[in-house]
Amino acid sequence: MSILVVGSVAFDSIQTPSGSVDHCLGGAATHFALAASYFTDVRVIAVVGKDFTAEHEAVFTKRGIDTRGIERADGLSFHWSGSYVSNLNEAQTLGTDLNVFQTFEPKIPEAYQDSDYLFLANIDPVLQARVRSQMTKVRMVCGDTMNYWIADHAANLAKVLRELDVLLINDGEVRMLAGDRNLVMAANKVLAMGPKTLVVKHGEYGATAFFSARSFPGGVRALHPFRAPALPLSEVVDPTGAGDSFAGGFYGYLASQAELTPAAFRTAMFYGGVMGSFAVERFGTERLQSVTRDEIEQRFKLFREISHLEYTGG
Repeated sequence: MSILVVGSVAFDSIQTPSGSVDHCLGGAATHFALAASYFTDVRVIAVVGKDFTAEHEAVFTKRGIDTRGIERADGLSFHWSGSYVSNLNEAQTLGTDLNVFQTFEPKIPEAYQDSDYLFLANIDPVLQARVRSQMTKVRMVCGDTMNYWIADHAANLAKVLRELDVLLINDGEVRMLAGDRNLVMAANKVLAMGPKTLVVKHGEYGATAFFSARSFPGGVRALHPFRAPALPLSEVVDPTGAGDSFAGGFYGYLASQAELTPAAFRTAMFYGGVMGSFAVERFGTERLQSVTRDEIEQRFKLFREISHLEYTGG
């Protein structure tokens, strides 16, 4: 199964208590694609500028990621500057230069029309809806958004939400979207807006999935929410891209499964946490480029051990 991700391929300049980096490869589509590539085939639609070199593209191609949908434009790539020095759980934006991303118009190559899964990363909901309307044969659509689109582009976002199988956002965004401080009540209100399933990211505290009666094929009854933990880490170097890496692990695992069952969704939540935990161990995409499948499975086993009542260790 193949996943088509539409989003940003960018450069980040980051400050954390562990140090700083300037113009390292980043972007939502980048982190998502790298994380998902350990589970299934991935295709990327994005736009980059002349500062995106063959070396940067090799980060994708070495993982077998299809880059034919990455458009080269005259100008500089999207660049974000941020600091986590004061709070590792919340980025302080120091600068945002949209550059060529400001006029991004996703173009879907003919070769991508047979994609099985679609992930709409955090971009303008008008563009998300446009891509969704062109990808009518996909098996599942998962989407992301953020507070800016929720606050100022509610009408356009509402159209996207009605077309999603899964919405994947953080807990603050869920409360903002629903206008309710209680997370369970807010989740139910968001599900009523259209998504069949809602996955809520809690940062260092894991993630929760909320299901509806429409979550699974065959009319499986609505299930209780499912909470997956985050792995306690001794050091977090760079939180940038952790949420997108979670999304890549979660959705990549789902795309690798023959059936989309409740058990598959629960397992996907764990693999999302695994990939998010690797992403924060180095700056930018460095750790996601070098992790091995054996390391992924070992950490998945650790996630199971810290979350199951029956201890099976020594």
